[in-house]
Amino acid sequence: GILSQSQSDESEPDNALDGLLSRLTSGFPFFVLFAAILGANRPIALEWVNQGSLISVMLASVMMGTGMTLEKKDFENVLKQYPGAVPAGVLCQFMIMPIAAFLVGRSFLLGVDPTIGPSLFLGLVLVGCSPGGTASNLVSLIAGADVALSVLLTACSTILASFVTPLLVKILVGGTVRVSGLALCAATAKVVLLPVILGMAFNAKAPGLSKMISRFTPFASVVLVALICGGVVAKNAGTLMESSALASTASSAPLLPVIVGSVLLLHTIGFLVGFLVPKFGLKYTEKTSRTISIETGMQNSALAVVLARSIGAPLIASLPGALSATAHSCLGSILAAYWRFIDSRKKGKGED
Repeated sequence: GILSQSQSDESEPDNALDGLLSRLTSGFPFFVLFAAILGANRPIALEWVNQGSLISVMLASVMMGTGMTLEKKDFENVLKQYPGAVPAGVLCQFMIMPIAAFLVGRSFLLGVDPTIGPSLFLGLVLVGCSPGGTASNLVSLIAGADVALSVLLTACSTILASFVTPLLVKILVGGTVRVSGLALCAATAKVVLLPVILGMAFNAKAPGLSKMISRFTPFASVVLVALICGGVVAKNAGTLMESSALASTASSAPLLPVIVGSVLLLHTIGFLVGFLVPKFGLKYTEKTSRTISIETGMQNSALAVVLARSIGAPLIASLPGALSATAHSCLGSILAAYWRFIDSRKKGKGED
């Protein structure tokens, strides 16, 4: 795959190391799931992740690592080859997910309980209306999709999110959601755009060093994303227990499975429809369709958690976002591992 483009004249240990790193990187879903389970059961183990602006720093590091695998010409190629791919991807992002969140939320969460149903519904809609997640760039890298297009899509949907997200939430939930567009834009620039530009500049100025570091960045990013997911779950572990206790006293059905199911369903629809529309509707290449699928299915769930907090919604409204971070990372990485497996089989057949 992309991660191990080592020349055959390289020494054996190098190849062995690349192979190991590549395999570890493919284990992305396991790392994320493990971190989430750890965060839920032993919150104290991952509470430190939430200190100060550590999560932002971690996300920014992941983005810088991604930037180091890119060159200016990658972006120029995307815009030259598929000028329509960026608007198409952004449209998929802001149409498929919000509508899916609305429908899934209406069907399963809203009526589940008169007191907390509306909060859960709001939380899911917030996830649906959020822009593309930063981990999507990492998953695109693992899946052999178009990383430059993924970064462009994340950047565009994130910049647009400053006014599209509140607008969509308002339309779908009806209640007024106050979101500071400026704060959202500033946060995005700090966590997404700036680090990617820094990484690219580093790659341009010191390509040799950059190439050496880039062997380790995908796996390092996996660990950081897993820590962030675990941290979000750990921070919400109390809420999780309280709200499920609250929920189970309020209604007969155990609520957690319903919420987890709804979140999984939302992301599955995103990945599936996000692949079918570009591939068969718009006749894009496999690589482009994969990228749009990953971009659509994966959301900036941390943002949904932060938004639920900042608009003063009940604590339980941030639960779908906390679960979503883990759900889409797992689904996305399973999909990436599957695509990677298919590609390696095709390669194997080609070489025979």
